[in-house]
Amino acid sequence: MAAPAGRRVPLALGLTGLAFALCGLVLLLVLPSMVRDQVIKNVRIDPNSIAFSMWKDIPVPFYLSAYLFEVMNPKEIRLGAKPVVNQRGPYVYREYRYKTNITFHDNGTVSFLEYRRFYFRPDLSDGMEEDYVVVPNILVMGAAIMMEKLPHFLKMLISGALAGLGQDAFMNRTVGEIMWGYDDPLIDVLNSFVPGLIPFKGKFGLFLNFNNSNTGLFTVYTGATDINQIHIVDTWNGLKKVNYWRSNECNMINGTSGEMWPPFMTPSSSLEFYSPDACRSMKLVYEQSGVFKGVPTYRFVAPKTLFANGSDYPPNEGFCPCRESGIQNVSTCRMNAPVFISHPHFYNADPVLVEAVDGLHPNKEQHGLFLDVHPVTGIPMNCSIKLQLSLYIKKVSGISQTGQIEPVVLPILWFAERNTREKSPREPDPQTEPPLSSETTPLLQDASKANQNDAAEA
Repeated sequence: MAAPAGRRVPLALGLTGLAFALCGLVLLLVLPSMVRDQVIKNVRIDPNSIAFSMWKDIPVPFYLSAYLFEVMNPKEIRLGAKPVVNQRGPYVYREYRYKTNITFHDNGTVSFLEYRRFYFRPDLSDGMEEDYVVVPNILVMGAAIMMEKLPHFLKMLISGALAGLGQDAFMNRTVGEIMWGYDDPLIDVLNSFVPGLIPFKGKFGLFLNFNNSNTGLFTVYTGATDINQIHIVDTWNGLKKVNYWRSNECNMINGTSGEMWPPFMTPSSSLEFYSPDACRSMKLVYEQSGVFKGVPTYRFVAPKTLFANGSDYPPNEGFCPCRESGIQNVSTCRMNAPVFISHPHFYNADPVLVEAVDGLHPNKEQHGLFLDVHPVTGIPMNCSIKLQLSLYIKKVSGISQTGQIEPVVLPILWFAERNTREKSPREPDPQTEPPLSSETTPLLQDASKANQNDAAEA
């Protein structure tokens, strides 16, 4: 006997509700798998993937902001006084990145060279490249430390030659010269006394060869066979590890090339990448979840152990000889010059370093580095990578230019590389306004890179 009409309506509604519930359950079970499959399909390094063009030619504007530490009391420092510095800048450069020599391999990897080009942006800067700034004479003071153990009479001869060239412990040069290079006869003079002391000729600058140069031949996994390995570096300039440091752990080339990471991150994930500029791998750790322009992100920051010395953090012993925690000696990959890298203003470093120089004001907001990454795809949404370059200076017997300088790690400059999704006015066309190629070699650049790159491109 058929059910009354009044009873059929609730029954139909109940069946409909059950059907929707079953559909919802199916979607809950199937949808994550569908999303995962689509992410895997579209983020792997494949000419047919959505992310490939973004990987090949990064569409997000990058800016390099440089801040120089002007030395306010150079004469007093030579007499043994505490350095006083004043931060100048920022001097802002629009940075373009693009990949060439893209070659896919049968083992699921791809090789490439990534080039960088810079354009000065006076409209975004607080100053011009023609500004004069007093900074340490890096060639003189660096060479003085490198020659410290030479015979005393030889150091006196060299000091006399330096005096004849008008060289002193400090120099007054333009921002453009300090960053992109200047001619200095001192290079040839030093090499005439100590052959090979300065392993290059021509100009000298902190960022020489950054313009129109590449960061070395990276070979990374495409994710074709294992999505968890996507962007992970297989080799850099054909190497599985470098030989700058004193332990295998410190020499290892770990993580990605620093642009993208494997998808499906969790708060327990870390961001590891190899930095040719720092000659080492670096690991950032999860700090917090957030939202950037409506997109969920994980923020990763540098742990305090990143530049800790071997005493405070034993795994870093391989980066020694060490000084105070918070700075890393990179002399072994920077032509043996007494150069240190750190966070700006010695943020997260031993307070002794900050107290030794007047004019430093470290704080997390201005000087801490971070990366905001979309956890599902591994694509960075917002970042600000900040590093400081400092020079260890002191009195060296026989080199009169060093006077009575007390030992100190003196900041020279710090820079921030950041991406932004905000549209900036008057962007130059990289095809119609190419920057001049620098003929200099930066102190931040690996001294052996040129030879490695030549071999890679051959």
